[in-house]
Amino acid sequence: MRHPDENSTPASFSRDHIQTVGEVFVDNARIECRMVDVHYGEKHAIYNVSLDVGRNEVIALIGPSGCGKSTFLRCLNRMNDTIPGCRVTGEIKLDGQDIYAEGLDVVPLRAQVGMVFQKPNPFPKSIFENVAYGPRIHGLASNKAELEETVEKSLRRAGLWDEVKDYLHHPGTGLSGGQQQRLCIARTIAVNPEVILMDEPCSALDPIATAKIEQLIDDLREHYTIAIVTHSMQQAARVSQRTAYFHLGKLIEVGETAQIFTNPRHQLTEDYITGRFG
Repeated sequence: MRHPDENSTPASFSRDHIQTVGEVFVDNARIECRMVDVHYGEKHAIYNVSLDVGRNEVIALIGPSGCGKSTFLRCLNRMNDTIPGCRVTGEIKLDGQDIYAEGLDVVPLRAQVGMVFQKPNPFPKSIFENVAYGPRIHGLASNKAELEETVEKSLRRAGLWDEVKDYLHHPGTGLSGGQQQRLCIARTIAVNPEVILMDEPCSALDPIATAKIEQLIDDLREHYTIAIVTHSMQQAARVSQRTAYFHLGKLIEVGETAQIFTNPRHQLTEDYITGRFG
């Protein structure tokens, strides 16, 4: 049994004195974050985070509830812009371009950096129209044949084509939870993103559907850079090449996933991995 303050920070650590350990920079970075801070009004949610996300890698963001991992993830495609009073400072670059540059259009950015949410959220449209929506509004298909090809290719990459090819004009909301989540992934990749962000994509799914999503993540890594927030350390260990541990809004440790889970360098990371708090 854990002691009553199981979600608290060990007394020997305070936020002001935590130092990040591990290699936050990589040679083949697709996303580069430098000294990122996030405020919600007066609340300081993210403290001075610097972290790279490499090309064709899966990086898992882990940590206790409320530690800032989802807030940080939403910085990477400016989803925090939709939250009143949210302020992001520091620098975040995608392929060398500052995504917070003045005048930057967030619509193409959010096509480049797609997002899959915790709860499957298909549009109240047919399976076909769910996937075709993005290519249509972004002008990525010049005719019906190209659009149909894009839809099929996206559903194949999402591992869903064989299950739905005879039901493309049925409602996407009629699929099972796991199928809906794969439909949302197909919808995301239909607009040719460079990066896919996933915010606890399996938390609402059963173990069989979760296994399919995890296999899909591994397959998608060949084509995309993926950052995934997960509450499951087992899932992080299965799907990611690098893992970043967050605590109280700070990045505590980042490194190869095997190293983080077998030989963490920071006491806070070890305490979380071993279940002493979190």
